[in-house]
Amino acid sequence: MDRTPAAVDMRRVEVVAPNFKKRLSGVTSTIVQLVPLQAKRIGIATLGPGLPDTLPKMRLSQVWALLAQPQGRPFRIWHARRNIEMAAGVFLRYVLRAPVKLLFTSAAQRRHKPFTKWLIRRMDAVVATSARSGSFLEVPHRVIMHGIDTERFHPARSHEDEFAGAGLPGRFAVGCFGRIRHQKGTDLFVESMIALLPDFPDWTAIITGRVTAEHQAFVDGLREKVEKAGLSNRIFFLGEVPSVDQWYRRLSLYVAPSRNEGFGLTPLEAMASGTPVVASDAGAYRELIEEGVTGAVVPAGDQDALTEAVREYMAAPDRAGEAGRRAIEHVNARFALDREADALIELYRLLGHGKLGESGS
Repeated sequence: MDRTPAAVDMRRVEVVAPNFKKRLSGVTSTIVQLVPLQAKRIGIATLGPGLPDTLPKMRLSQVWALLAQPQGRPFRIWHARRNIEMAAGVFLRYVLRAPVKLLFTSAAQRRHKPFTKWLIRRMDAVVATSARSGSFLEVPHRVIMHGIDTERFHPARSHEDEFAGAGLPGRFAVGCFGRIRHQKGTDLFVESMIALLPDFPDWTAIITGRVTAEHQAFVDGLREKVEKAGLSNRIFFLGEVPSVDQWYRRLSLYVAPSRNEGFGLTPLEAMASGTPVVASDAGAYRELIEEGVTGAVVPAGDQDALTEAVREYMAAPDRAGEAGRRAIEHVNARFALDREADALIELYRLLGHGKLGESGS
């Protein structure tokens, strides 16, 4: 049986969301979460590999349809999130003369290289995912922060969502999730756990995430440190787990110790699940966490500061619980995925009607 999804009707496609990277990344995750919400209100289609068939998707054979105007509109919007996607949009518009307007979302926390700056200057509109990422842009832009799916990431609702349902030792869990590598600061988390767990016998540490071949030696070194510290029965490397959302609900504290990030969604995922966060000052973390209310932020790469901030919550589980309850309210009020989808749709409409001027930047 042919399970190939039906081709989208290009006459009705107002916005194209390209995804030119097959391997899962934060950008891919953003597209997967946002497009279904946006598709309820506008004509939008994805283009590229690595996306589920549940999304509205253009076929490669339909790319030529971008050279024609959509139904009832003078142009489409090409919403790029990577350099290669900006370059494709520039080629469509300036070489093939396709009727498209170009939008770029930037999450970078660094000075852009000359080619990237050249591409950005050819965009009709630019979005920054945080005030910090916006500070690296040299063009007018809007800040539209990422949101989180609060239907998927929610507080515990059953015994299986509690840490006791995991079948691991201890009463409370502290976790660090995501790709395991030096950039993500997994080693900083492990060092903090080696220092703290002997003083807090009720706590267990959980590490989940994918390990690629190039980072296997890094992970092996961490495991060796844990074993030498005699904590192999209290610091668990679970690898990739099928339901990371459930593991967030099982935690009493989440730690995001990245040395650098683009945006970084894991603190939002944790807080939406009712778990407070201790994070480094990387990515948008400082803009996501209410200091002293939903968690704490420490200088990136500062081992001592991270350990002491984590210690304060491990020493007071009741305080962690209260911070987790406030975190749920905080995320629901400011970072629901619908808010991000709505803000982007409003931007598409302003761009489509030629109403994006300096005042809207």
